Parts: sequence; structure tokens; C-alpha cells
Amino acid sequence: MWEKTAVADRVGRVLPDGCMDLIWYGTRLLVAGPDTRAHLVGGAVGASYTGLRFAPGFGPLVFGLPADELTDRRVWLDELWPDRTVRELTERVAGAAGVGAALEAVATGRLAAAPPEPEPELWRSRAVAALGAGHGVAETARELGLSERQLRRRSLAAFGYGPKTLARVLRLRRALRLTDAGTPPATVAALAGYADQAHLAREVRELAGVPLTWLRG
Repeated sequence: MWEKTAVADRVGRVLPDGCMDLIWYGTRLLVAGPDTRAHLVGGAVGASYTGLRFAPGFGPLVFGLPADELTDRRVWLDELWPDRTVRELTERVAGAAGVGAALEAVATGRLAAAPPEPEPELWRSRAVAALGAGHGVAETARELGLSERQLRRRSLAAFGYGPKTLARVLRLRRALRLTDAGTPPATVAALAGYADQAHLAREVRELAGVPLTWLRG
């Protein structure tokens, strides 16, 4: 669960992370799909937002549709679910003592009502772990007992993009964690799995839209 308040003259930059969010946005519920590029956000000064972020692959189990239908999109929940359902949920969240807890209750209820899926957590978590550790797509598919085509089809529905893009996104997150810890760029490139520092710089520019130095925590 996360909370943010809009600050004057400051635009937020949401970087790709493979996740999906359910957001209480003023008086409405918003769904943020998985991003392939940085998403810039703003808002009225002082406006506050509360969101529930789902680990990569788990948003579709809550929202009830493939992740690739929401890739790089922000959609009001009433565009996805029946009006009556969203109206009831909106009233429940608006009247709750804690918005975050109310959003968690919404997600828990949806997961409990979702049709059973064979080992949904196992393959998603294993795919993220393998790709996040720098394993190639072919190697990851073998580890999961899938063909590369099967892995791509599952990945589009679960993560919003294919395994190659997910691997790039997870590698970027590794690089940012190292950067925030004060690791020099050349070392970041080597540890995160880039060919060299120039490769790191290109990838950060493409996915984040700004240089690595701009993102240093």
C-alpha cells in the first residue's frame, strides 16, 4: 500500500516495475496498468492518493482481465467492472476509516471469488525470480517446463508484456537499487547484467526517460 500527496510544481515519474495498482484517486477508483516506459503524474496541490500495488503477475487475478489489455494505460474501474459493483465499492472505500485497508479488502474479496487457477503463484513468482536474476528467456522457459511461445503467451496475460520486456524492466530495477546504494555506474552495469556502462545509459534513457544520474536517490 502506498500514499502520495501532490506537491506544487513537481511532476512525479512512475518507473516501470511490472506491477499493477488499484488507486483511490480523489473520489474514484482507478486502475494503473503495467508500464513499459516512465509515466508522468501530477495533480492539484495537496491532493492525496492511496494505492494498492500488486506484485508482477497478480493484478489480472484481481481485475479479471489480461494485463496486456491495460499495458501503459490508466483506466477508471467502472470501465472494467459493472457500474453497480464499482458504486458499492466506491461508497465502501469513501466511508472507510483507512483507505488502504479498504482497498486491501476489495482485492482480497476479488481473489477469493476468482476461479481457481492451477498453481497461479508458482509459475508467476518463478518467472519473475528467474528473469530478475538475469536468466535468459529460453533458460527461464526451460526452468518452468514451458516452450518460449507458451512463456510469452502467459507473460503477456500475466505481466502485460513478453518475458524479454519484463527482463529489461526487472534489470532496470536492479540497477536503480544499486545506484541508490551509491554504487558507481560502471559497477552497476556489471552487477545488473548490462553489456557495459553505455548499454546501461541507453536502457535507463529508454525506460525511465532521464539519465541515471537524475534518478540517483
